[in-house]
Amino acid sequence: MAQPATKGGSTTGDGVPSARSRSRTHTWQPPTSYAAAGTHTGIELARMSLDGRLPEAPICTTLGFRLVAVEEGQAVFEGEPGEHLFNPMGTVHGGYMATLLDSALGTAVLSALPAGRAYTTVQLGVNMVRPVLDTTPTLRCEGTVVHVGRTTATAQARLVGAADGKLYAHGTATCAVFPLPGAD
Repeated sequence: MAQPATKGGSTTGDGVPSARSRSRTHTWQPPTSYAAAGTHTGIELARMSLDGRLPEAPICTTLGFRLVAVEEGQAVFEGEPGEHLFNPMGTVHGGYMATLLDSALGTAVLSALPAGRAYTTVQLGVNMVRPVLDTTPTLRCEGTVVHVGRTTATAQARLVGAADGKLYAHGTATCAVFPLPGAD
C-alpha cells in the first residue's frame, strides 16, 4: 500500500514525526455560556472571565492569547506570536490577527451590554499594516466601543506591540445585539 505524501519531510515513511516536526499541547475548561452564568451585566461577565470565575473561551488557549483588562466599553487582549501560527509564507497567519481583533472588539461590546443581552459579530473589517513574525514580541489588542444600541453595536480596535506600541493591524466590527435565549 502506498504511503501518504508528506511535504518537507515532516514524517518518516511509517508516519513517525521526523526531527523537524514540532508539537504543541494545550488544555482548556469547557466553556460556560453567558446564559448559564445568571443575570449579570456584560461588564460583570467579562470581569468574571478575567478573574477566573468563568472559564476563558477555548479559542484563547488554542491560539495563545488572553484577556488582560476590561472596563465598560473597553477590552484588552494580549497574545504571543510564534511559528505554530505561520502561514505558508513564513509569517503569522492573518487569521490570528483577525481573531485577536474580533475578541477585543466583541468583548468591548459585551462590556457595555445590560443583563440579559448578547451579541454576535456580523461584520469584521481588518487592516493589516505590517507582518507578524515568530520573533515579534507580545501583541496587545485594545478594543473600544463606538456605539451600542438596542439591536446593533460597533467597535474599533488596534493591534500593537505591547512593549513599543508599533501598529500591526487595526479593525472594526458591527455586532448584532439580541436578548439571551430564556432572558426576560
